[in-house]
Amino acid sequence: MNARTEHDLLLQSTTQSLARLSNTHLDALEEETIFILREVAASFERPTLLFSGGKDSLVLLKCAEKAFGAGRIPYPLLMIDTGHNFPEVTDFRDQRARELGAELIVRSVEDSMKRGTVRLAHPGESRNVHQSVTLLEAIEEFRFDALIGGARRDEEKARAKERIFSHRDSFGQWQPKDQRPELWTLFNTRLAPGEHFRVFPISNWTELDVWQYIEREHIALPSIYYTHKREVVERRGLLVPVTELTPPRDGEQVEVRDVRFRTVGDITCTCPVESLAADAADVVVETLAADVSERGATRMDDKTSEASMEKRKKDGYF
Repeated sequence: MNARTEHDLLLQSTTQSLARLSNTHLDALEEETIFILREVAASFERPTLLFSGGKDSLVLLKCAEKAFGAGRIPYPLLMIDTGHNFPEVTDFRDQRARELGAELIVRSVEDSMKRGTVRLAHPGESRNVHQSVTLLEAIEEFRFDALIGGARRDEEKARAKERIFSHRDSFGQWQPKDQRPELWTLFNTRLAPGEHFRVFPISNWTELDVWQYIEREHIALPSIYYTHKREVVERRGLLVPVTELTPPRDGEQVEVRDVRFRTVGDITCTCPVESLAADAADVVVETLAADVSERGATRMDDKTSEASMEKRKKDGYF
């Protein structure tokens, strides 16, 4: 348990100067994830699996299928929708839930705006950070006591501080200095009334592990994870997609480039990277060469400050 990705994965070069990678470590990572998913089912009364239709949640879903059997996942899927998600992803989310026969609960930031619990500073403000409010409202509505998420420790500094079973207080807030020890894969799941856990079964996976697993298990993904042509503009070192929500600014030049998304989220803060990777094997090779983290290369909202993610997590963010 608590397996780590081997540092020396490179085995031999091919004639095309690419590499063949060992994926035997994936068995240990998968085993740990399945163990945690079963532990959640056994320890909590009202768990749910956060499901966005993104690659990490699809890996979690594949492990849940292996843990419980197709059509027998014992908790519903929950999606917090900003209303500004990529349609390729939300369509794929709905399709996958139907295929599995899983219950899909969708709660919208727009509904929170109508209730007055979310107020935007201006019409063009990103709704991404406001998902915290809608999520906490969904937790109260369904009385969820455990929320399973696809966050990984390699994504970002604040996520690296998380335990696998991450305690949240009765206000839904995360206190990084008050997390419980997890020795020998023993988890303290005791809760006081109103508290809950965020559970991260793929904490010990890396972006490379995820893509190797997607390749090995032939996991289908939304099409925008692979190369496609898209109008973009360069802004602050990122490629910003040109959409109705993210139009070009004065002086910016619109270009059509071959891109793919390393991560998917709200359109207003998620950027693609230049890429010709057409399948999971191609992405594995690109990931080996990447020298910028997944979120660092793609998320505009993480560039506001070094502590932006930690502040959001303390407020109830994923």
